[in-house]
Amino acid sequence: MATATKSRKSKGKNKILKYTAVSADRHELYQLSVQNVESEIDFVDATYKQLRGKQAVLLREDFCGTAATACEWIGRRETNKAVGVDLDGPTLDWGRKHNLDKLEPDAAKRVTLLERDVRDTGPEGQGADIVLAMNFSYWIFQTRDGLREYFKSVLDSLADDGMFMCDFYGGSEAMCEQEETRKVNKHFTYIWDQHRYNPITGEMDCKIHFKFPDGSIMENAFEYTWRLWTLPEIQEILLEAGFEDVGVYWEGTDPDDEEEGNGEFELTTEGDADPAYICYIVSQKKKQ
Repeated sequence: MATATKSRKSKGKNKILKYTAVSADRHELYQLSVQNVESEIDFVDATYKQLRGKQAVLLREDFCGTAATACEWIGRRETNKAVGVDLDGPTLDWGRKHNLDKLEPDAAKRVTLLERDVRDTGPEGQGADIVLAMNFSYWIFQTRDGLREYFKSVLDSLADDGMFMCDFYGGSEAMCEQEETRKVNKHFTYIWDQHRYNPITGEMDCKIHFKFPDGSIMENAFEYTWRLWTLPEIQEILLEAGFEDVGVYWEGTDPDDEEEGNGEFELTTEGDADPAYICYIVSQKKKQ
């Protein structure tokens, strides 16, 4: 199975020479194994410019966690600004210490982190050119009404020509109760555990574990209870919330290996019936 992390492998720049379940930091492991903020911001930045003919300035990262994506955005241009929103205070604190503090002082001042509900970000979260909800975090909303409410709050908070971008994973393997094990580098192995799936409600429990060369395992480093939505449902609810031009960006195929993606996402209305895939959804605000 290769759903939740297939297209976002980290390049794995490690600073710690030895990892164990006791010594390793789960947030560092997550950033190394799950996130690829460089390629993600490449897509976000290029797509906005292609559709709007100009560069975005203010980006809001919902469910930002350690705010790695927001910090990557800040590093692209001196004019860029970022807002990160998350309910978990300790995780935001970790991001301040390990991500924001690595920025130059002037750059760090251009990042605002808010410990708030993404549906009610306050004035600091308004007027963004781009709002992101990545790593399938918005699946925490398990009803159409709840998800529509979130999408509507995003729409209302965007600048007049703003965009909402989120990612999505699906395919038949997404419904299976199984584990994917992937060695990130010589220091640790990442385990994606689709622990439980209820086909009647769509509710699923997912977990992330990490295994180390000494045989120790950091179990349940991260746990999620989501609804496994379908791609047509998400597009429909975005339109119901008031967005227009809801487009799916599908990953191309590696010419040397047809079972692997090439990391390039293009707008399309027809995708391959892959057992496991990741795509992006870009939703535009109606022009006034």
